Amino acid sequence: MKKINIQITSVLLSIALTVTFGFLTYFILSAALKDETQLSDPLPDDGGETPPNAAPDEDIPPSGDQNTAPEEDPDEDEEKKRGSEYIRAKTNGLNVRTGPGTSYTSLGSLAQNDMLTYKGKTGNWYITAFKNRTAYVSADKSYTELFAMEHEIDETIEQVIAEGFRLLGSPYVYGAVRLHDGKGNFLKNFDKGKYDCSSLMQYIFYYGADVVLDVTTRTQVVQGRHVAKKDLQRGDLMFFTNSARYNKAGIERIGHVALYLGDNYILHTATDHAVIEPISAQRWKYYIESRRVA
Repeated sequence: MKKINIQITSVLLSIALTVTFGFLTYFILSAALKDETQLSDPLPDDGGETPPNAAPDEDIPPSGDQNTAPEEDPDEDEEKKRGSEYIRAKTNGLNVRTGPGTSYTSLGSLAQNDMLTYKGKTGNWYITAFKNRTAYVSADKSYTELFAMEHEIDETIEQVIAEGFRLLGSPYVYGAVRLHDGKGNFLKNFDKGKYDCSSLMQYIFYYGADVVLDVTTRTQVVQGRHVAKKDLQRGDLMFFTNSARYNKAGIERIGHVALYLGDNYILHTATDHAVIEPISAQRWKYYIESRRVA
């Protein structure tokens, strides 16, 4: 009888252990499956994997703000795109005067579509710069209009152009004495009021961008880097031939240089005085090369 009792006790103990082990196994597997399910559910829009540099939890907005659109950073390219405003002549022979009135002395005149930089307005007169001094032109709609040119802002290029603006109206002098010898050594007898095309470019790039250009169009044309016509940007140098050099070969064809501003306008000097004017159809026929030097 004692033996039977021992056997019954052993069976009951085995059953108890089996049941206990079964419950433990069930709880362990349930917990594991729950954890696995939580890990396999991806966060919204993260592709199922939390990036290594994910923001800490405290940066996640409360549930009430989840439908609020995030603030967008300003487009850097759009910030760079500003513009310049010019005064454009609507008639030939527009007088540029020393003061805001017809009684003031004329400093010179503009042809139709020539432009000056816009610096403000007083009464019915626009304020500008001409021959390295403050000047004025009529703001009457019969004679002038404001012209806006959109472009990206490069501070260095804008400084070069600003140097050119101050010299608008300066008389063209063929073979004018250069600012320097092409190596940065200043030349005697330089007159900051007289320029030909290459000496004007040399001057404005030296003081605007600390760029040392050579002394003629045929030596300047090999400086900087080539720019395709389709890639022209504000501040690029444009090189042309002319009627006297049209039939020459190679670099000897180069006879003129101008600074591209955009919207088919150039700043240069040729035959009369430094001016901002559109590139004519004839001048486009003479176009040869463009270079970027700053």
